[in-house]
Amino acid sequence: MTEPNTATAPDDAFHVFDTTLRDGAQREGINLTVADKLTIARHLDDFGVGFIEGGWPGANPRDTEFFERARKEIDFRHAQLVAFGATRRAGGTAATDPQVQALLDSEAPVVTLVAKSHDRHVELALRTTLDENLEMIRDTVSHLRAQGRRVFVDCEHFFDGYKANPAYAKQVVRTAAEAGADVVVLCDTNGGMLPAQVQAVVATVLADTGARLGIHAQDDTGCAVANALAAVDAGATHVQCTANGYGERVGNSNLFPVVAALELKYGKRVLPDGALAEMTRISHAIAEVVNLTPSTHQPYVGLSAFAHKAGLHASAIKVDPDLYQHTDPALVGNHMRMLVSDMAGRASIELKSKELGVDLGGDRELIGRVVARVKERELAGYTYEAADASFELLLRAEASGAPLSYFRIESWRAIVEDRPDGTHANEATVKLWAKGERAVVTAEGNGPVHALDSALRAALERIYPQLATFSLVDYKVRILEGSAGTGSTTRVLLTSTDGTGEWTTVGVAENIIAASYQALEDAHTYGLLRAGVVPAE
Repeated sequence: MTEPNTATAPDDAFHVFDTTLRDGAQREGINLTVADKLTIARHLDDFGVGFIEGGWPGANPRDTEFFERARKEIDFRHAQLVAFGATRRAGGTAATDPQVQALLDSEAPVVTLVAKSHDRHVELALRTTLDENLEMIRDTVSHLRAQGRRVFVDCEHFFDGYKANPAYAKQVVRTAAEAGADVVVLCDTNGGMLPAQVQAVVATVLADTGARLGIHAQDDTGCAVANALAAVDAGATHVQCTANGYGERVGNSNLFPVVAALELKYGKRVLPDGALAEMTRISHAIAEVVNLTPSTHQPYVGLSAFAHKAGLHASAIKVDPDLYQHTDPALVGNHMRMLVSDMAGRASIELKSKELGVDLGGDRELIGRVVARVKERELAGYTYEAADASFELLLRAEASGAPLSYFRIESWRAIVEDRPDGTHANEATVKLWAKGERAVVTAEGNGPVHALDSALRAALERIYPQLATFSLVDYKVRILEGSAGTGSTTRVLLTSTDGTGEWTTVGVAENIIAASYQALEDAHTYGLLRAGVVPAE
């Protein structure tokens, strides 16, 4: 188990450089507004990264506006804002280049320049000579430095260029450093490198040039995080990453596992005190802004990062959580979870019950009954890994000898009417008893499940007004494996909220409506339990 780093606060000796707002925004499906970018910048500053690359001012109006507003609206506590741009055009001068002037007009204290380091790209893409490319780098860096800007140079396609012409690639690095660039960043732009290759190249370039080096890794081989850390092993002191690994194609080096590895595995202090414990929250907050579901299996910050399912693991974790966890999840703001499935043993059930606040009192017979019940239910198609609320209701039912009851269903039905004009009517009727009163309610809805939910709510809300705050936020249907075709068993997972938290319930039946009803009944029952309502006698 890794202990938290207690070293002194970070300084300029090592850079955590975030490029979510520029490179991360190139991911398919991400389209950030200026307001989105400002929100993400605040989150990144809260996290404590040293540099936030905001975009390319002058290249598009949105980025220009971002820099204007960021200057006025954000009081950066930890990060410096970085403007991204290119070296001056071939044949011109940096002092008269409008794109270079736009970088200065952004008033960002730091500028990152992208420069060609692959000879073939210089000749085919820039359509200039190798010597002129070096002069473009020298002129632009020295001009920006003379204007008081700190300059980093991104050597685009560096590793591919190094393979083709190592002498020229290294000359690009020397030219940038000699002109005044504080850091020269070696970019694996195509993402094709492997860790051992990165480490060897970075070590050689560092020895041959003496420049301060950084790393920018794409994830096309699935090695971006490993490549970034390999570069650090070789002497790089500047890592460029994006939140949650967002980026073009398959993405960039993921900020969160890189920073966690540096702090927890390398013992480097790269964040302000206490910031690492905010990592999971920051990761999920940024995912919310870009409107992408957080990856449940993302290292360190994913919902499943510290989830344990097998009974053997649970038995060991009951003795000592360190036996099956590489670090304490609390250090990164996450938490351990026990999953209940047909693989569960007694230890899994005991640990899960404690997590849910249900005391089984070490009763081996009761725990055995719960284990047997879970295995029986999962054989029928239920799953409790993602339905903690339904599992807690099962647990309480076994512990008390009877299901938790706030109401008793007499009957329900759902009707879908297909009309000649092509429209549909969805209607449901629920008959139930609650607190000695009988209710019969019919309701309509957008579909049969919605109509059923509406009828159930209408029948119960007068007796239990707490239900007025409940709403459904997610609905998942899965047809379980089998050969019955349209008669196959159906599993439904419902996620509900009361505005302060969420819970998930499960239903299984031979038709989608019946499965949905089971999940709805559990959802309302658990919600009332959560609200502190005393069950009916």
